[in-house]
Amino acid sequence: MKNFLHQKVLVPLCLLACLLLLGLQGDSQVSAALERSIYKDLKTFNEVLDMVQKNYVEEVDSKKLLEGAINGMMKSLDPHSTYMTAEMYKDLEVETRGTFGGIGIEITIKKDVLTVVSPIEDTPAYNAGIKAGDHIIQIDGKSTKDITIMEAVKKLRGPKDSKVTVTIMREDMTKPKDFVITRSVIKIKSVKSKIYDDHIAYIRVSSFQERTADDLKKELRDIKAKAGVLEGIILDLRNNPGGLLNQAVAVADVFLRSGVIVTTRGRTRNMETKSVAKDDGDEPTCPIIAMVNEGTASAAEIVSGALQDNGRALVLGMQTFGKGSVQTVIPLEDGAALKLTTAKYYTPSGRSIQAEGIKPDIIVKYVRPSEDKEMTDDFIRERDLKGHIKPKKENDTSKDNGAKKEQDILMQDNQLKTALDIIKSWDIMKKNLKG
Repeated sequence: MKNFLHQKVLVPLCLLACLLLLGLQGDSQVSAALERSIYKDLKTFNEVLDMVQKNYVEEVDSKKLLEGAINGMMKSLDPHSTYMTAEMYKDLEVETRGTFGGIGIEITIKKDVLTVVSPIEDTPAYNAGIKAGDHIIQIDGKSTKDITIMEAVKKLRGPKDSKVTVTIMREDMTKPKDFVITRSVIKIKSVKSKIYDDHIAYIRVSSFQERTADDLKKELRDIKAKAGVLEGIILDLRNNPGGLLNQAVAVADVFLRSGVIVTTRGRTRNMETKSVAKDDGDEPTCPIIAMVNEGTASAAEIVSGALQDNGRALVLGMQTFGKGSVQTVIPLEDGAALKLTTAKYYTPSGRSIQAEGIKPDIIVKYVRPSEDKEMTDDFIRERDLKGHIKPKKENDTSKDNGAKKEQDILMQDNQLKTALDIIKSWDIMKKNLKG
């Protein structure tokens, strides 16, 4: 009797929830034929729920059954639409502020496999050697087959200093490899910078959070104060998994005086938006190179696409991930939420990012540095000759040490070295070529 009463309460709630969802997605003028079809399907669902509750070998939790049904419905849509419990929803809100507990990776479901979009810099996953494109086939020894994104996130997160074992398969592996990773409180500094050759700015944006645009503006002010006139800017968006759309728009606007940044289009008119750059009068005028790779996704693709289509930057690297859909978070009454795909992103020229990504103007594949600590070549130099005159040592070697450190970094990163060489050549050609 108790189960029957419980069922009588659950069924109207289930019907109401489904009808509300349909109301969000469909036209308000639903035909009578469609209404009958929906009613028939809901009646079937009600019958299945009733049979499971009454006849399953063990007593079942009705709430768990309904959550499973909702998760199945969301999973049938696409890899990014998902149902979040109240606890998961709170975690999402915390993450956008830039501090959360876990190992530090962005994940997605690609061809039914849990896949790493990008490890976040200076996090346990990044330091352990997890790479963009890695397939996570097990978490703590349990298969990830048919797992949802939010379920995976929940398993990967945990208290600081606790451990999680992630089993990885990647293209160059003959068999899966276990990575035992110690969780940490992830504090992400989304913008970092340095100066090369006194007048070339290197700016690394690792993700898009609440303060990313403001942090970028501050870094640019500091760089200008130190470097004076800038000869070029290298904007590093490699392995940037994305983040907040408004921050992507604001970051692109830092470099653009005019033009469309991104448009979104969905089924309903209220999902159509267009973001346009504003002339603030302080936009950089020097050449810009945006570096991207296979781990550049979502909001980072919006920025690189906007700069490329507006002719403001050369894009260098490898074709990006191709995550060009908009997820709207819709809070529910019980504290849970739906993260629902409601639109797609389009670059200023009308290109869809979804499943296509951004194609670089200059394709440069990342080449892993040699395992040898010392890079050698076949040329003989003066210093190699026996009895050569040694250079006089100066008292201040800090500048030399800094130059050596920069050179070491460039020897480890051929994409960055190529970007720097292009900007240097750009300035030389501008000075020497006429007409």
